[in-house]
Amino acid sequence: MAKSVQNRSKSLPGIASSGTKMRTFIKFVGFLLLFGTIFRSQSGFAEDTKISSAQLEKLLERLETAESRIQELEQTKQQETTAPAVPPQPAVPPQLKKAGGGLDDSDELLISNFRNNAGDPIIESRLSSLEEDWKKFSDSEQAQKAKDASKVTTIKLFGRIHIDGWNFSDSTPGIAAFNNPTTPQDPQNRYGFRRIRIGVSGKIKDNMLYKFEYDFANPEDPAFKDVYIGWTDLPIFQTLLIGNQKRPLGMDHLNSSRYNTFLERPLVIEAFNEDARRLGIAAYGVSEDETWNWRYGIYTLENIADDGQAVGDAGQMSVNGRLAGTPWYDETSGGRGYLHLGIADMWANPDGDVVPPSTNSNGARFRTRPEARTGSTRWLDTGAIAGADWFNTLGFEAMLNIGSFSVVSEYQVTKVGRGNDGSDLTFDGAYVQAAYFLTGEYQPIDRRTGTIGRVKPLENFFWVNTCDEDTASGWGAWQVAARYSYLNLTDADIRGGDERNWSLAAVWWWNSHARVQFNYVHAEIDDHRAVNGFTGGKSDIFGARFMVDF
Repeated sequence: MAKSVQNRSKSLPGIASSGTKMRTFIKFVGFLLLFGTIFRSQSGFAEDTKISSAQLEKLLERLETAESRIQELEQTKQQETTAPAVPPQPAVPPQLKKAGGGLDDSDELLISNFRNNAGDPIIESRLSSLEEDWKKFSDSEQAQKAKDASKVTTIKLFGRIHIDGWNFSDSTPGIAAFNNPTTPQDPQNRYGFRRIRIGVSGKIKDNMLYKFEYDFANPEDPAFKDVYIGWTDLPIFQTLLIGNQKRPLGMDHLNSSRYNTFLERPLVIEAFNEDARRLGIAAYGVSEDETWNWRYGIYTLENIADDGQAVGDAGQMSVNGRLAGTPWYDETSGGRGYLHLGIADMWANPDGDVVPPSTNSNGARFRTRPEARTGSTRWLDTGAIAGADWFNTLGFEAMLNIGSFSVVSEYQVTKVGRGNDGSDLTFDGAYVQAAYFLTGEYQPIDRRTGTIGRVKPLENFFWVNTCDEDTASGWGAWQVAARYSYLNLTDADIRGGDERNWSLAAVWWWNSHARVQFNYVHAEIDDHRAVNGFTGGKSDIFGARFMVDF
């Protein structure tokens, strides 16, 4: 459009002094409009002028009218040879006065905005100011980068706060027995902190990193989470970490609790990879085009989050690996469409000796809560499996995202070998969930890690007073979801129970770092070992969470 202004100003014919000055002024206006358009989003000057496409079109029409008028005047002057010469006109003032085919009051005001209080053009001063500011910014950025590069270590503070409320509105007697086997009692409503985490992370020159994170949700028994040191940019391994970190088993467990749609993880995910983190050494890699990523390592079976060490002579360890990728990823939409696939496996050698004086905490035990917080008691629990000397867990995962809609599913199967103490066992579980953003957002994925990323609302939630004694508001992002999951921990003489859950969720994202979640879970359990005469039960559960992270 700026080019159009220039071309039209060049087409004005040469006439007497008044026409020449008018033509010069029109060229000057076109020149100013060109720079106004270029810098309208980059300077405070553009905030004052606010030139829209409609205003430019209107001004062009006025300029065309003025051009036609000048041409008419030129023809008239050529015909009236006896008429006295037109005296020279004074320079065009900042505010134009209307003439036939000239500019109206709104256009006069628009043009006057191109001058300062003294009547001098301000384009050059604005441009000079922008150039100086950009140079200062560029110099400061380079200086900061040089300063950061010279540091031996860096540090970044982060954390999260999750406040939960749970209501167990309707539970059958069997649930009371599973919830408290010694003294049957219905699960109690709970209100409190699910997570209070604080941590630091950073880099150590030249290619080392570290991370330390602690959870204070239970003030009497705080526990550490990710605690490790490592190296980056390594040949073969790429990234290598030593310390407490997540075992690569189950996409939902690898996802951060900051981003997951439901309050608690599916039954199968928690049962076969309880609490996920273990002490170990693991390598992390990604292909050059980020289509595929992998991680593998050796981990202890014992969870050391409470005491910081694994104790025992059995040497209970596991070897874990995961390969995942996005064979389809829509680059043109910025990742609003993709297909994620993954496979993971874990081989473990637990200590099957559950008879004292053994000091080893037998790693062959699978248990879980009902996708809700019920205290320390798990409703499904195999107990420590005597004689288990190995087990293998194989997992498959898939996620499809198309615009605002996503569907994800995982299946895992665990086989346990008991040597001469009994037949081998098979446990399995799966879930499938679908989610949809009512407000047009989408669920991003981190292709380097094969996990979901942070949702960024198209409009943040806000409700504030305005200067004109009114209010302004934004809705944030709204997401709804449904999930079905099941877990079978009963086989042969091991009666851990069989559970099926139907869940609904609503998530209200206030902004990219804060949200509120609502869950409803209908749980059904059967085929459980008899507890006070009960082998099954049902429960309806409601949950809510307010959360922020930083």
